Amino acid sequence: MLTGLSIRDVVLIEALDLEFAGGLGVLTGETGAGKSILLDALGLALGARADSGLVRNGAERAQVTASFDAPENVVSLLAENDIEIDKKEPLLIRRSVKADGGSKAFINDQPCSAALLRDVGAALVEIHGQHDDRGMLNPRGHRLLLDSFGRCDTALVASHYTAWQEAKSRLDVAREALENAARDREWLEHAVAELAKFNPQPGEEEQLAGERSDMQKGERIAEDLKAVLESFDGPKSGLALIRSAARKLDRLADAHPLLAEALTALDRAVIEASEAEDKLNAAARAIEFEPARLDEIEERLFELRALARKHNVAPDAIVSLQENLTARLDSIQAGGEGLAKLEAEVRAKHSAFVDAAEAMSAARAQAAAKLDAAVKAELAPLKLDAAQFQTAVERLPEDRWSSTGMDRVEFLISTNPGAPFAPLAKIASGGELSRFILALKVALAEEGGAATIIFDEIDRGVGGAVAAAIGERLARLARHTQLLAVTHSPQVAAKGQAHYFIAKSSQGTVTRTGVVLLDAEARRQEIARMLSGAEVTDEARAQAERLLEGV
Repeated sequence: MLTGLSIRDVVLIEALDLEFAGGLGVLTGETGAGKSILLDALGLALGARADSGLVRNGAERAQVTASFDAPENVVSLLAENDIEIDKKEPLLIRRSVKADGGSKAFINDQPCSAALLRDVGAALVEIHGQHDDRGMLNPRGHRLLLDSFGRCDTALVASHYTAWQEAKSRLDVAREALENAARDREWLEHAVAELAKFNPQPGEEEQLAGERSDMQKGERIAEDLKAVLESFDGPKSGLALIRSAARKLDRLADAHPLLAEALTALDRAVIEASEAEDKLNAAARAIEFEPARLDEIEERLFELRALARKHNVAPDAIVSLQENLTARLDSIQAGGEGLAKLEAEVRAKHSAFVDAAEAMSAARAQAAAKLDAAVKAELAPLKLDAAQFQTAVERLPEDRWSSTGMDRVEFLISTNPGAPFAPLAKIASGGELSRFILALKVALAEEGGAATIIFDEIDRGVGGAVAAAIGERLARLARHTQLLAVTHSPQVAAKGQAHYFIAKSSQGTVTRTGVVLLDAEARRQEIARMLSGAEVTDEARAQAERLLEGV
């Protein structure tokens, strides 16, 4: 809700500070007094184009500050754009434009872009005037308004739509993977067959390299090792002589303690020498040089490393490569079956979405009929009895379906019997358009829209009973939202809960526009002026009193 407006150096307004409350506020004044300046100033704060022509003659810049009680959707919008506000404090929007061009915008003293300002402004205030092209005239918001009016909850449709789209994404990924793999099928078959024929083993390179190294070492030390081993063979070898000595000493060991100790030392020597002999024999077998085996090892090792280079992997990764390539080939062969399952899932999700969306379409059709009837009931009192209103619910092509369903919703009118239906903005004149908007707003009541609505001269070209009907509907609508109306009609002005008078004054060559909030007596006098013209008569005052008594 708009709570305050501060204007500095805008056209004829030098300095103006206004406070606003809820309900219906009316703004009146003679033609040319500057009502449009007030709306232009507010529009500047709400993101309208910054025109240097708004700067008062002789001033460096024009500045407008508007304060609001921010609704939750605006708080969320600002948070998404990294502007945090205290919900307990007023939302302040400040916009300035220099006389030589250039403008700046701030929200609670934090700089903001013109685009964000327009989005915030549209969420805070709807202005319906002679050339309005936002709010109710924008078809993009019509579906949401109809859904709110008909209590059409799109949560189930959105859930089915998300499930359908996710299934489609999985299918697309699987198809792409299968297509890519299929293009490589011939190469995969060759590579898998080659690897299967070679049959690589885990850790094979290290094992082959170690065995080759041992055999190469054995070739170099074969003669020396043979001589060492010969010293352990035969009855005259060192080990045989030590064993013989140990057997003889065993018979003498009891003769003296030192002999027993000597026997123990000989036993240890026999054990150590036997272990050495065993190790020497094992080493001889391990590094035994066999030219045919060495050739076989080197050929296998060469082929292993050549395969690794061919596939650009480390030799130790050949086994993993074989497993991966085999799995890819298997997936191609089994891919058709997996694809069929995904396609069936997509069909099922699509069917579930269609069922939910068609139920939503039926609910919207019912809501549209009720809305059409509600708007129709408002048209005749607003001198639009020849017009017809229609809520068009149109089925969209599948590529335009969304989480909200499969419908496009647009409000259409026909201003004369037999005339075709067309969008509001393309058929209605300025006065008619505002009255259509009012009829829609009254029919929709609390459904959607900004917290503040401004009607600019909605009563243009009408009077008497029609003006009274407009005033009554404005007052009814103001029960649910803050509403400001710029009016020339005393019947409308009398319905206001707050009455602002806009006047122009001159001092020498300087002309200024001012706005004052009227008290009860001043308000009666202004309505009497609106009834009688330049000269306020007693009869006009009495008539004004009767209008005010009817509020």
